[in-house]
Amino acid sequence: MSQEHQFSRPLQMDDSPAPMQVPGKAGRPPRLAPLWYNRDYLLLWSGQLLSNIGTQISQLAFPLLVLALTFSPIQAGIVAALRSLPFAVLCLPAGALIDRWDRRKVMLLCDTGRALALLSIPVALWVGRLSFLQLGLVALIEGTLFTFFSLAEAACLPRVVSQEYLPTAVAQNEAIGSISWLIGPLLGGLLYGLGRALPFFLDALSYVCSVLGLLFMQTKFQEERVQTPSRMWKEIGEGLIWLWNTPVLRFLALLSFCLVTPVYGYALILIVLAQGLHATSLVIGAIFASIGLGSLAGSFLATPLQKRFSFGSLMICSSWIWAVSWLAFALAPNPLILGGAVAVSFIIAPIFETTQLNYRLVVTPDQMLGRVSSIFRLVTFGSQPLGVLITGVLIQWIGPVWTVIVLFFPQGIAALAATLYRPLREAPLLNNIAQEKE
Repeated sequence: MSQEHQFSRPLQMDDSPAPMQVPGKAGRPPRLAPLWYNRDYLLLWSGQLLSNIGTQISQLAFPLLVLALTFSPIQAGIVAALRSLPFAVLCLPAGALIDRWDRRKVMLLCDTGRALALLSIPVALWVGRLSFLQLGLVALIEGTLFTFFSLAEAACLPRVVSQEYLPTAVAQNEAIGSISWLIGPLLGGLLYGLGRALPFFLDALSYVCSVLGLLFMQTKFQEERVQTPSRMWKEIGEGLIWLWNTPVLRFLALLSFCLVTPVYGYALILIVLAQGLHATSLVIGAIFASIGLGSLAGSFLATPLQKRFSFGSLMICSSWIWAVSWLAFALAPNPLILGGAVAVSFIIAPIFETTQLNYRLVVTPDQMLGRVSSIFRLVTFGSQPLGVLITGVLIQWIGPVWTVIVLFFPQGIAALAATLYRPLREAPLLNNIAQEKE
């Protein structure tokens, strides 16, 4: 990160100029302060860090609670599928609406709703009225609000930080997930052991912290819209056509689909594997925390690797590592080695994710970010309900070890396709791609 002596305030909403801003090109935000001097970025980053830690706390507790109530991996898979179902159903219209609506207001409403939904679980536990139906409903509500929030957050990032700091900001946002994976599962396992209501109460509180951070931000989260919005499905169609006519981005969506879909049920697989190795809830939390260790290491490596290696080479290598490292889950003989295998496997996740996300943010126009992001994510994540449900069925049918082996094959095919796809192999450094666009 370069050191500068003159820093600017975030882009202002009033007519008075913000002091010491460096003008940008037409249609782009002015050059903002380096990340750790950018007040609005710090508010966004810290709020999301707390809410993501809360999510990881409850995400570990959710399947533990469902399994404790129902003793059924299939029903645990159903609840996980209900959380991801809204993304598959609402992703396209949500992306078009995000390009119309005030993105900050959307994020505020979504996190407020998520706080209330999660809070209903400890309330029901305390009065002794918790049911499988309520858990499914909370998962459905949380997934719906997550759909809108995540699209708005991804679309607003290029407005909060300058173009030159965008790759670093994306990597640091990925570090949010890494840190939350490191801290959240440990706390989740510990708190669940102390009381089943505690993980969900703290998750609700974390969303409140996110809301407070967003309230104090001043940056406008999108450009002023000069055209009257057309019909929603026409706007969605424009995004589809644009994505389809961008070959590398189109291939990245399909590649992500084939790599991510088979591993959606990793949490359920790890829990069942760990329970088969006689791990306690605290030890299971430690295994999940190893995800954070690996992911944190990967998030630190992502930016240097993107500067050193071409975009295509990095995507191909990370695809192969992603696929092959998955097999290690099936070979672990005890919880300690399982945790180590998980840590090594998850080093590659932030490298893959930040590299493709940086490419998408660089090549996509601001006025289409919501739609293109929603289409890309629908292709990538739309099969999550089916993937999680299939994982639950496979575990109950053939056991967790063979489930891992079966789910390796689509990942291996995807990595091979990335190797053979010539436009990806020949793609240059991300910085060069950004310069070509300008």
